[in-house]
Amino acid sequence: METVVSGIRSTGHLHLGNYFGAIRNFLKMQHQHRCYFFIADYHSLTTHPKPGDLHRNVRQVLIEYLAAGIDPEVATLYIQSDVPEVAELYLLLNMNAYKGELERCTSFKEKVRRQPDNVNAGLLTYPVLMAADIIIHRASKVPVGKDQEQHLEMARTFANRFNRMYGVDYFPPPYAFNFESELVKIPGLDGSTKMGKSESEGNAIFLADEPGVIRKKVMRATTDSGPEVSGEEMSQAVENLFNLMRVVSSDDTVNHFLDAFNSATIRYGDMKKQLAEDMVSFTAPLRERIFELEANNDYLKKVARMGAEKARESARKTVGEVRGIIGFKPF
Repeated sequence: METVVSGIRSTGHLHLGNYFGAIRNFLKMQHQHRCYFFIADYHSLTTHPKPGDLHRNVRQVLIEYLAAGIDPEVATLYIQSDVPEVAELYLLLNMNAYKGELERCTSFKEKVRRQPDNVNAGLLTYPVLMAADIIIHRASKVPVGKDQEQHLEMARTFANRFNRMYGVDYFPPPYAFNFESELVKIPGLDGSTKMGKSESEGNAIFLADEPGVIRKKVMRATTDSGPEVSGEEMSQAVENLFNLMRVVSSDDTVNHFLDAFNSATIRYGDMKKQLAEDMVSFTAPLRERIFELEANNDYLKKVARMGAEKARESARKTVGEVRGIIGFKPF
């Protein structure tokens, strides 16, 4: 059984794109591998969140991942800052990470461009903290998107460098757990090909959205003027609506509106109303579970405590052995 580690951002609500993408694969993985899923609250400090916002965001993310189906009795679900060994390994790895290689990181250069007034050390050493998150459990597989592949490559670099410097074969080099072929791509409501996480744009349907909010977002979704003749090519925006309908509606419903489009008789208003109701029905059990968890603070505390204990057991062992390899010995 392989060890798998994946970080979860500590801000923002989950949307249908998250659910049909990584989350559904996490749900399968947790029964097939030794999985550690952590909420990356240390990473969020690079943007200097307010204390109340930080705690509220972490709590909400914990709730929504539990509601989506991650089982804390099966996988280890924990909050990054509840495992202080991560910070110690981060410090130790920083001693063997070099300024030049960190400055060449694509994401660092992009963040410097976007936020020139907040170029902090945490941004520079972000790949080192990510490496510590992964190798502290001596994980061999990491589910990552394209935007994180360079960070994973750097994690391999730091693991291999540690092994080479100290003449050991301790850290297994982590590789991408690639389930791209199994991902369902969920388009946005604004005509883009990807559902995003910015609620202000009305692009995403969030798992916690109330029915009225869902209906309003779907009715505002981008379309076109409609086909004028049978067999007309479908625009990207309309194709998006059909793709959304394919994941939440019945085959009969999809075929009904496809026939209407192909015969140039489709009424987008009717299609949107049907799509909105199907989305409301699909998200209802998830939304209800979110509300149940929000009201059960004792259970959330139990989950966080249990996750921290399980993660620390693994992390303490690793850091203890790393200290011994480096040469830290008790007198």
